[in-house]
Amino acid sequence: MTLNDPLANVLSFMNNYEKLGKKEVETKNNSKVIRAVLKIMQDEGFIGGHEEIEDGKGNILKINLIGSLNKCGVIKPRFRIQVKDYEKYEKRFLPAMNFGVLIVSTNKGLMTNKEAKEKQLGGTLISYVY
Repeated sequence: MTLNDPLANVLSFMNNYEKLGKKEVETKNNSKVIRAVLKIMQDEGFIGGHEEIEDGKGNILKINLIGSLNKCGVIKPRFRIQVKDYEKYEKRFLPAMNFGVLIVSTNKGLMTNKEAKEKQLGGTLISYVY
């Protein structure tokens, strides 16, 4: 059976394991987009890190949780966003001003909403983290 949205699956696992108080998540879902989102979450201080473990089939992704993740999830449908619309979507998906980040796919790669605003780039909303 195939998954419709592997990124949503990984973020859901992370939410559930964080609520249970676990310190790490292991998942078979592994792609460039998932690794890029995890890298942004690590840079922003929401997770401790992640690593790939080779198993000969598709590599296992091991994610270290540090207890600072309140909630994360994907944004469906994937809204197209312009520079002037960031504030509207921040109000919709984040609980407070300057609390959490939106992850945006731009033509310069995945980045946070803060970086995209500084660089004056629009794009597609991928996920939120706070």
